[in-house]
Amino acid sequence: MNWDWDRLQQQRRNRQGGGGGGRPSPDWEELKRKLSQLARLRLSGVGIILGIILAVWLASGIYFVDPDEVGVVKRFGAYVRKVQSGPHYHLPYPVETVQTPSVTTVRRIEIGFRMPEGRSELVKSSFRKVPKESLMLTGDENLVNVQYTVQYTIKDAVKYLYQISESRTAVKEAAEASMRDVVGSNEIGDILTTQKFEIQNECQELLQRILDSYNSGIQVSSVKMQDVHPPDQVRDAFKDVASAREDKSTLINEARAYRNKIIPEARGRVASILNEAEAYKETKVRRAEGEATRFDKLLTEYRKAERITRKRLYLEAMQDVFGSVKQKTILTDSASENIVPYLPLDQLTGTKRTLPKGTGQRQGSGGN
Repeated sequence: MNWDWDRLQQQRRNRQGGGGGGRPSPDWEELKRKLSQLARLRLSGVGIILGIILAVWLASGIYFVDPDEVGVVKRFGAYVRKVQSGPHYHLPYPVETVQTPSVTTVRRIEIGFRMPEGRSELVKSSFRKVPKESLMLTGDENLVNVQYTVQYTIKDAVKYLYQISESRTAVKEAAEASMRDVVGSNEIGDILTTQKFEIQNECQELLQRILDSYNSGIQVSSVKMQDVHPPDQVRDAFKDVASAREDKSTLINEARAYRNKIIPEARGRVASILNEAEAYKETKVRRAEGEATRFDKLLTEYRKAERITRKRLYLEAMQDVFGSVKQKTILTDSASENIVPYLPLDQLTGTKRTLPKGTGQRQGSGGN
Protein backbone atom coordinates (compact mmCIF):
# COMPACT_ATOMS: atom_id res chain seq x y z
CA MET A 1 0.00 0.00 0.00
CA ASN A 2 2.96 2.39 0.54
CA TRP A 3 3.83 2.48 -3.18
CA ASP A 4 0.20 3.22 -4.12
CA TRP A 5 0.13 6.15 -1.74
CA ASP A 6 3.48 7.48 -3.08
CA ARG A 7 2.25 7.27 -6.65
CA LEU A 8 -0.88 9.14 -5.71
CA GLN A 9 1.21 11.92 -4.17
CA GLN A 10 3.41 12.14 -7.32
CA GLN A 11 0.36 12.50 -9.55
CA ARG A 12 -0.91 15.27 -7.33
CA ARG A 13 2.37 17.22 -7.61
CA ASN A 14 2.44 16.80 -11.42
CA ARG A 15 -1.01 18.25 -11.67
CA GLN A 16 -0.08 21.20 -9.54
CA GLY A 17 3.05 22.00 -11.70
CA GLY A 18 1.39 22.08 -15.16
CA GLY A 19 -1.40 23.97 -16.99
CA GLY A 20 -0.66 27.69 -16.44
CA GLY A 21 0.18 27.35 -12.76
CA GLY A 22 -3.45 26.67 -11.61
CA ARG A 23 -4.35 24.22 -8.79
CA PRO A 24 -5.95 21.05 -10.16
CA SER A 25 -8.88 19.32 -8.37
CA PRO A 26 -8.08 16.04 -6.49
CA ASP A 27 -9.08 12.65 -7.92
CA TRP A 28 -11.65 11.70 -5.32
CA GLU A 29 -12.73 8.53 -7.02
CA GLU A 30 -9.22 7.14 -7.02
CA LEU A 31 -8.77 8.04 -3.39
CA LYS A 32 -12.06 6.45 -2.47
CA ARG A 33 -11.16 3.26 -4.29
CA LYS A 34 -7.81 3.00 -2.53
CA LEU A 35 -9.36 3.54 0.88
CA SER A 36 -11.93 0.81 0.21
CA GLN A 37 -9.18 -1.61 -0.67
CA LEU A 38 -7.34 -0.72 2.52
CA ALA A 39 -10.46 -1.26 4.61
CA ARG A 40 -11.16 -4.65 3.03
CA LEU A 41 -7.63 -5.80 3.74
CA ARG A 42 -7.88 -4.75 7.37
CA LEU A 43 -11.26 -6.48 7.80
CA SER A 44 -9.94 -9.71 6.34
CA GLY A 45 -7.02 -9.70 8.85
CA VAL A 46 -9.37 -9.14 11.77
CA GLY A 47 -11.59 -11.98 10.54
CA ILE A 48 -8.66 -14.36 10.45
CA ILE A 49 -7.67 -13.41 13.99
CA LEU A 50 -11.24 -13.76 15.22
CA GLY A 51 -11.50 -17.14 13.52
CA ILE A 52 -8.38 -18.36 15.25
CA ILE A 53 -9.66 -17.13 18.61
CA LEU A 54 -13.03 -18.84 18.02
CA ALA A 55 -11.33 -22.13 17.12
CA VAL A 56 -9.18 -22.02 20.25
CA TRP A 57 -12.25 -21.22 22.37
CA LEU A 58 -14.21 -24.13 20.92
CA ALA A 59 -11.24 -26.49 21.36
CA SER A 60 -11.02 -25.57 25.05
CA GLY A 61 -14.11 -27.71 25.62
CA ILE A 62 -12.14 -30.92 25.05
CA TYR A 63 -11.21 -32.65 28.32
CA PHE A 64 -10.10 -36.06 29.60
CA VAL A 65 -11.27 -37.97 32.69
CA ASP A 66 -8.76 -40.33 34.29
CA PRO A 67 -9.76 -43.90 35.31
CA ASP A 68 -9.87 -42.95 38.99
CA GLU A 69 -11.96 -39.81 38.38
CA VAL A 70 -15.53 -38.84 37.58
CA GLY A 71 -16.39 -35.82 35.45
CA VAL A 72 -19.14 -33.49 36.70
CA VAL A 73 -20.37 -30.96 34.11
CA LYS A 74 -22.12 -27.69 35.03
CA ARG A 75 -23.94 -25.32 32.66
CA PHE A 76 -24.07 -21.75 33.85
CA GLY A 77 -23.34 -23.02 37.37
CA ALA A 78 -26.07 -25.72 37.43
CA TYR A 79 -25.34 -29.46 37.41
CA VAL A 80 -26.04 -31.06 34.01
CA ARG A 81 -24.48 -34.50 33.78
CA LYS A 82 -21.86 -36.88 35.10
CA VAL A 83 -19.38 -38.69 32.84
CA GLN A 84 -16.98 -41.58 33.36
CA SER A 85 -13.32 -41.93 32.37
CA GLY A 86 -12.18 -41.17 28.81
CA PRO A 87 -12.16 -38.17 26.38
CA HIS A 88 -15.22 -35.88 26.46
CA TYR A 89 -16.39 -32.49 25.26
CA HIS A 90 -18.34 -29.69 26.93
CA LEU A 91 -19.37 -26.28 25.74
CA PRO A 92 -16.49 -23.89 26.38
CA TYR A 93 -16.30 -21.59 29.35
CA PRO A 94 -18.32 -19.73 30.56
CA VAL A 95 -21.20 -21.80 29.16
CA GLU A 96 -20.13 -25.11 30.70
CA THR A 97 -17.43 -26.11 33.17
CA VAL A 98 -16.25 -29.51 34.40
CA GLN A 99 -14.76 -30.81 37.66
CA THR A 100 -13.00 -34.18 37.89
CA PRO A 101 -12.63 -35.31 41.52
CA SER A 102 -10.85 -38.60 42.23
CA VAL A 103 -13.32 -41.13 43.63
CA THR A 104 -10.81 -43.86 44.48
CA THR A 105 -8.25 -41.81 46.39
CA VAL A 106 -8.34 -42.50 50.14
CA ARG A 107 -8.24 -39.17 51.94
CA ARG A 108 -6.85 -39.02 55.48
CA ILE A 109 -7.56 -36.62 58.34
CA GLU A 110 -5.50 -36.52 61.54
CA ILE A 111 -7.29 -35.48 64.71
CA GLY A 112 -5.43 -34.74 67.93
CA PHE A 113 -2.02 -34.63 66.23
CA ARG A 114 -0.34 -33.54 63.01
CA MET A 115 2.26 -35.49 61.08
CA PRO A 116 5.06 -33.76 59.18
CA GLU A 117 4.66 -33.52 55.43
CA GLY A 118 5.64 -36.67 53.58
CA ARG A 119 5.32 -39.02 56.57
CA SER A 120 2.54 -41.53 57.10
CA GLU A 121 3.81 -43.61 60.04
CA LEU A 122 3.06 -42.42 63.55
CA VAL A 123 6.32 -41.69 65.35
CA LYS A 124 5.90 -39.95 68.70
CA SER A 125 9.09 -37.97 68.32
CA SER A 126 8.00 -36.50 64.99
CA PHE A 127 4.32 -35.51 65.27
CA ARG A 128 2.83 -32.39 66.81
CA LYS A 129 0.12 -32.74 69.45
CA VAL A 130 -3.14 -30.80 69.28
CA PRO A 131 -4.63 -31.09 72.80
CA LYS A 132 -7.80 -29.10 72.04
CA GLU A 133 -8.81 -31.85 69.61
CA SER A 134 -7.63 -34.91 71.56
CA LEU A 135 -8.73 -34.20 75.16
CA MET A 136 -12.16 -35.74 75.83
CA LEU A 137 -14.40 -36.42 78.82
CA THR A 138 -15.28 -40.06 79.52
CA GLY A 139 -18.49 -41.47 80.91
CA ASP A 140 -17.04 -41.69 84.45
CA GLU A 141 -15.94 -38.01 84.32
CA ASN A 142 -12.26 -38.57 83.58
CA LEU A 143 -10.13 -36.93 80.93
CA VAL A 144 -8.52 -39.04 78.23
CA ASN A 145 -6.26 -38.10 75.35
CA VAL A 146 -7.41 -39.74 72.09
CA GLN A 147 -5.40 -39.33 68.90
CA TYR A 148 -6.98 -40.94 65.86
CA THR A 149 -7.23 -40.81 62.08
CA VAL A 150 -10.20 -40.87 59.71
CA GLN A 151 -9.97 -42.24 56.18
CA TYR A 152 -12.70 -41.64 53.61
CA THR A 153 -13.45 -41.79 49.89
CA ILE A 154 -15.99 -40.16 47.55
CA LYS A 155 -19.01 -42.32 46.81
CA ASP A 156 -21.12 -39.62 45.07
CA ALA A 157 -19.13 -36.91 43.29
CA VAL A 158 -22.14 -34.62 42.70
CA LYS A 159 -23.11 -34.51 46.36
CA TYR A 160 -19.49 -34.21 47.40
CA LEU A 161 -18.96 -31.12 45.20
CA TYR A 162 -22.26 -29.26 45.59
CA GLN A 163 -24.08 -30.38 48.75
CA ILE A 164 -21.45 -29.26 51.27
CA SER A 165 -18.71 -26.67 51.23
CA GLU A 166 -15.29 -27.27 52.79
CA SER A 167 -15.83 -31.03 52.80
CA ARG A 168 -12.55 -31.75 54.63
CA THR A 169 -13.50 -29.41 57.46
CA ALA A 170 -16.98 -30.94 57.63
CA VAL A 171 -15.56 -34.46 57.93
CA LYS A 172 -13.09 -33.36 60.61
CA GLU A 173 -15.72 -31.63 62.76
CA ALA A 174 -18.17 -34.52 62.39
CA ALA A 175 -15.43 -36.99 63.35
CA GLU A 176 -14.61 -34.98 66.49
CA ALA A 177 -18.28 -34.90 67.48
CA SER A 178 -18.67 -38.64 66.87
CA MET A 179 -15.58 -39.61 68.89
CA ARG A 180 -16.54 -37.35 71.81
CA ASP A 181 -20.02 -38.85 71.86
CA VAL A 182 -18.72 -42.44 71.88
CA VAL A 183 -15.97 -41.76 74.45
CA GLY A 184 -18.50 -39.97 76.65
CA SER A 185 -20.58 -43.15 76.89
CA ASN A 186 -17.67 -45.39 78.02
CA GLU A 187 -15.52 -45.55 81.14
CA ILE A 188 -11.86 -44.67 81.01
CA GLY A 189 -10.73 -48.14 82.08
CA ASP A 190 -12.50 -49.75 79.13
CA ILE A 191 -11.24 -47.09 76.74
CA LEU A 192 -7.63 -47.67 77.77
CA THR A 193 -7.78 -51.48 77.75
CA THR A 194 -10.49 -53.62 76.18
CA GLN A 195 -12.98 -51.43 74.27
CA LYS A 196 -10.74 -49.78 71.65
CA PHE A 197 -12.01 -51.90 68.76
CA GLU A 198 -15.66 -51.40 69.72
CA ILE A 199 -15.16 -47.64 70.12
CA GLN A 200 -13.59 -47.39 66.65
CA ASN A 201 -16.53 -49.22 65.08
CA GLU A 202 -19.14 -47.17 66.94
CA CYS A 203 -17.42 -43.92 65.97
CA GLN A 204 -17.23 -44.96 62.31
CA GLU A 205 -20.93 -45.86 62.22
CA LEU A 206 -21.97 -42.62 63.93
CA LEU A 207 -19.73 -40.53 61.65
CA GLN A 208 -21.21 -42.20 58.56
CA ARG A 209 -24.76 -41.44 59.75
CA ILE A 210 -23.87 -37.79 60.31
CA LEU A 211 -22.27 -37.42 56.87
CA ASP A 212 -25.22 -39.17 55.23
CA SER A 213 -27.56 -36.71 56.91
CA TYR A 214 -25.53 -33.92 55.26
CA ASN A 215 -25.87 -35.60 51.82
CA SER A 216 -22.11 -35.30 51.65
CA GLY A 217 -21.48 -38.16 49.20
CA ILE A 218 -18.63 -39.39 51.43
CA GLN A 219 -17.92 -43.00 52.43
CA VAL A 220 -15.96 -43.46 55.68
CA SER A 221 -13.37 -46.19 55.20
CA SER A 222 -12.02 -46.44 58.75
CA VAL A 223 -11.58 -44.73 62.08
CA LYS A 224 -8.36 -45.80 63.76
CA MET A 225 -7.23 -44.82 67.24
CA GLN A 226 -3.49 -44.20 67.00
CA ASP A 227 -2.77 -43.46 70.66
CA VAL A 228 -4.99 -43.42 73.75
CA HIS A 229 -3.64 -42.35 77.12
CA PRO A 230 -4.64 -40.29 80.14
CA PRO A 231 -3.41 -36.71 80.51
CA ASP A 232 0.31 -36.36 81.21
CA GLN A 233 -0.31 -35.11 84.75
CA VAL A 234 -1.92 -38.39 85.87
CA ARG A 235 -0.35 -40.84 83.43
CA ASP A 236 1.77 -42.63 86.07
CA ALA A 237 -1.23 -43.25 88.30
CA PHE A 238 -3.19 -44.68 85.41
CA LYS A 239 -0.28 -46.92 84.49
CA ASP A 240 -0.40 -48.39 88.00
CA VAL A 241 -4.14 -48.94 87.65
CA ALA A 242 -3.66 -50.56 84.26
CA SER A 243 -0.95 -52.85 85.66
CA ALA A 244 -3.27 -53.88 88.48
CA ARG A 245 -6.01 -54.61 85.94
CA GLU A 246 -3.63 -56.71 83.91
CA ASP A 247 -2.59 -58.63 87.03
CA LYS A 248 -6.23 -59.17 87.84
CA SER A 249 -6.90 -60.47 84.35
CA THR A 250 -3.86 -62.75 84.58
CA LEU A 251 -5.00 -64.24 87.88
CA ILE A 252 -8.51 -64.71 86.58
CA ASN A 253 -7.20 -66.49 83.51
CA GLU A 254 -4.98 -68.72 85.62
CA ALA A 255 -7.91 -69.56 87.90
CA ARG A 256 -10.07 -70.38 84.91
CA ALA A 257 -7.34 -72.57 83.46
CA TYR A 258 -7.02 -74.41 86.80
CA ARG A 259 -10.78 -74.80 86.96
CA ASN A 260 -10.90 -76.12 83.41
CA LYS A 261 -8.20 -78.63 84.34
CA ILE A 262 -9.61 -79.77 87.72
CA ILE A 263 -13.27 -80.04 86.82
CA PRO A 264 -12.79 -82.60 84.01
CA GLU A 265 -10.51 -84.66 86.25
CA ALA A 266 -13.07 -84.60 89.06
CA ARG A 267 -15.82 -85.50 86.65
CA GLY A 268 -13.69 -88.39 85.39
CA ARG A 269 -13.11 -89.67 88.91
CA VAL A 270 -16.81 -89.33 89.70
CA ALA A 271 -17.70 -91.28 86.58
CA SER A 272 -15.14 -93.96 87.47
CA ILE A 273 -16.46 -94.28 91.03
CA LEU A 274 -20.02 -94.46 89.77
CA ASN A 275 -19.08 -97.16 87.28
CA GLU A 276 -17.29 -99.16 89.97
CA ALA A 277 -20.23 -98.79 92.32
CA GLU A 278 -22.62 -99.84 89.59
CA ALA A 279 -20.46 -102.88 88.83
CA TYR A 280 -20.22 -103.76 92.54
CA LYS A 281 -23.96 -103.37 92.86
CA GLU A 282 -24.62 -105.63 89.87
CA THR A 283 -22.14 -108.21 91.23
CA LYS A 284 -23.71 -108.29 94.67
CA VAL A 285 -27.25 -108.36 93.33
CA ARG A 286 -26.50 -111.17 90.93
CA ARG A 287 -24.57 -113.09 93.57
CA ALA A 288 -27.41 -112.68 96.03
CA GLU A 289 -29.89 -113.77 93.41
CA GLY A 290 -27.71 -116.81 92.69
CA GLU A 291 -27.45 -117.68 96.39
CA ALA A 292 -31.18 -117.31 96.78
CA THR A 293 -31.82 -119.58 93.81
CA ARG A 294 -29.30 -122.09 95.16
CA PHE A 295 -30.96 -121.99 98.60
CA ASP A 296 -34.38 -122.54 97.05
CA LYS A 297 -33.09 -125.58 95.21
CA LEU A 298 -31.38 -126.84 98.37
CA LEU A 299 -34.59 -126.40 100.35
CA THR A 300 -36.45 -128.43 97.80
CA GLU A 301 -33.92 -131.28 98.10
CA TYR A 302 -33.95 -131.00 101.90
CA ARG A 303 -37.67 -131.49 102.01
CA LYS A 304 -37.35 -134.61 99.88
CA ALA A 305 -34.58 -136.25 102.05
CA GLU A 306 -33.90 -134.40 105.27
CA ARG A 307 -31.36 -136.79 106.85
CA ILE A 308 -29.27 -137.24 103.75
CA THR A 309 -29.33 -133.55 102.93
CA ARG A 310 -28.36 -132.63 106.51
CA LYS A 311 -25.44 -135.06 106.36
CA ARG A 312 -24.31 -133.69 103.01
CA LEU A 313 -24.48 -130.13 104.28
CA TYR A 314 -22.42 -131.10 107.31
CA LEU A 315 -19.76 -132.74 105.17
CA GLU A 316 -19.60 -129.78 102.80
CA ALA A 317 -19.25 -127.40 105.75
CA MET A 318 -16.43 -129.51 107.23
CA GLN A 319 -14.76 -129.58 103.83
CA ASP A 320 -14.86 -125.80 103.65
CA VAL A 321 -13.51 -125.49 107.20
CA PHE A 322 -10.68 -128.01 106.99
CA GLY A 323 -9.90 -127.53 103.33
CA SER A 324 -7.37 -124.76 104.04
CA VAL A 325 -5.71 -126.52 107.02
CA LYS A 326 -2.33 -128.02 106.02
CA GLN A 327 -1.76 -130.32 109.01
CA LYS A 328 -4.71 -132.10 110.54
CA THR A 329 -5.40 -135.31 112.44
CA ILE A 330 -8.68 -137.12 112.13
CA LEU A 331 -9.77 -139.48 114.94
CA THR A 332 -12.65 -141.80 115.18
CA ASP A 333 -15.06 -141.66 118.07
CA SER A 334 -13.51 -144.63 119.89
CA ALA A 335 -9.97 -143.28 119.48
CA SER A 336 -10.86 -139.85 120.76
CA GLU A 337 -11.97 -141.35 124.10
CA ASN A 338 -8.41 -142.58 124.92
CA ILE A 339 -6.54 -139.40 123.92
CA VAL A 340 -5.59 -136.77 126.47
CA PRO A 341 -6.46 -133.33 125.13
CA TYR A 342 -3.33 -131.29 124.34
CA LEU A 343 -3.28 -127.62 123.49
CA PRO A 344 -0.06 -126.46 121.69
CA LEU A 345 0.17 -122.94 123.07
CA ASP A 346 3.58 -122.30 121.57
CA GLN A 347 2.19 -122.95 118.07
CA LEU A 348 -0.91 -120.91 118.63
CA THR A 349 1.14 -117.87 119.78
CA GLY A 350 3.78 -118.34 117.06
CA THR A 351 6.69 -118.62 119.60
CA LYS A 352 8.73 -121.60 120.79
CA ARG A 353 9.93 -121.65 124.37
CA THR A 354 13.02 -123.70 125.34
CA LEU A 355 13.19 -125.50 128.72
CA PRO A 356 16.23 -125.11 130.98
CA LYS A 357 18.63 -128.01 131.02
CA GLY A 358 18.04 -130.54 133.77
CA THR A 359 14.33 -130.07 133.89
CA GLY A 360 11.97 -132.81 132.84
CA GLN A 361 8.92 -130.68 132.74
CA ARG A 362 7.05 -130.15 129.40
CA GLN A 363 6.76 -126.65 128.05
CA GLY A 364 3.57 -125.04 129.19
CA SER A 365 2.94 -127.72 131.96
CA GLY A 366 2.10 -126.88 135.55
CA GLY A 367 4.49 -126.88 138.52
CA ASN A 368 3.01 -130.07 140.13
